[in-house]
Amino acid sequence: MKLSFNEGTTWESASLQQNLDLCEKYGYDYIEIRKIDQLIDYLKENTLDDLKEYFDTHHIKPLSLNALCFFNNRTKEDEEKVIEEFKEYLEICKKINCEYICVVPSNIDVTEKGKTLTEEVNASCVQVLTQLSDLAEPYGVKIAIEFIGIPQNTVNTFAQAFDIVKQVNRDNVGLVYDTFQFTGMGSRFEDVTDDAAEKIFIFHINDVDGYPVGQMHDTNRVWPGHGVIDLEAHLKRLKELNYDFAASVELFRPEYYQMDPEEVIKKAKETTLEVLEKYYK
Repeated sequence: MKLSFNEGTTWESASLQQNLDLCEKYGYDYIEIRKIDQLIDYLKENTLDDLKEYFDTHHIKPLSLNALCFFNNRTKEDEEKVIEEFKEYLEICKKINCEYICVVPSNIDVTEKGKTLTEEVNASCVQVLTQLSDLAEPYGVKIAIEFIGIPQNTVNTFAQAFDIVKQVNRDNVGLVYDTFQFTGMGSRFEDVTDDAAEKIFIFHINDVDGYPVGQMHDTNRVWPGHGVIDLEAHLKRLKELNYDFAASVELFRPEYYQMDPEEVIKKAKETTLEVLEKYYK
């Protein structure tokens, strides 16, 4: 299992360049780049050529652009903007040899109708993801949908997201399996069926404080192994599915943003490896 770092973990405390240098120092294999802010800031003083050169001359490599947000059940005008933004993501992926783009379903408050029937949500997701799949195919880029485990999101369980992916039925459309999102709305292990094996593109590892289902938020995330998530059960199931690509640590805890980013990146690696070592070497 390779080790990846998601920039959300140092969102308020470090730049992309700092994250790259520190992840390289501590032996991470991959980084998930926050296109929506940290990459934008990087490009104020650097170019994509600079970023490509860094990846070409260092061990660490890009895992994903993170993330294309709120793609489904939008107005026609908003959907067109999402498509144009995705095209920009594809060009970046091409430039820096990044294989994955994470996409996030809409929260209710940005959808055209507000509260929307599940049938309509799923139909919109399938329609947009199919269009994105067509655009991504010539680039060799894969799309990973990340369901969001909060009541306000339109796709908030593993089962719903996997159903959407199966309906799209494209080789380049799959899932982000995130332990926090899985726990947040009570997703069930029995829904992680054997046919999910080829559709889990990216694995996010994290933990969370012990709030009830439906009341957990990103800011409640903690170091892997320091919360209430049964990470061993997740790793056991992933191992059964022969998933052995990368574990990407993703935390959004405000207290961690107040720490030295080097300490955060070091601690994130140590706690993640401690959890992984029983099932992955």
